[in-house]
Amino acid sequence: MKTVEIKTDHKMELVDITEEVRREVERSGVGEGLVNVYTRHTTASIVINEDEEGLLKDFLASLQRIVPDDLYNYLHNRIDNNASSHIRSLILSPGVCIPITAGGPWLGTWQSIFFLELDGPRRRSFAITILGE
Repeated sequence: MKTVEIKTDHKMELVDITEEVRREVERSGVGEGLVNVYTRHTTASIVINEDEEGLLKDFLASLQRIVPDDLYNYLHNRIDNNASSHIRSLILSPGVCIPITAGGPWLGTWQSIFFLELDGPRRRSFAITILGE
């Protein structure tokens, strides 16, 4: 397992980590297998989608509409004032598992892997774990 440290700059942002994952798979020498990308933060997620500026902005805006920061009187806000970030993370996922074929992640033409910050800015980490032969 390799742990990667990143620093986020905004309350919510998508950080493209595709090349980091691709490099780690290549370094591993695994030709066929699986790569798992995971974060242990409860206010962050790992997602796969297209790296197109308008779409990424639409995605963040949609998360805001689905789980607004201030629409409800979230009980958790009495402690940390970040309940919406936890709920957004809950409806997404802390990780993704991607097949490895021909020595690289088997991603679609338009697919990229993103670290999704939901309660930044912060110092964060994610793990890349590779299994196969």
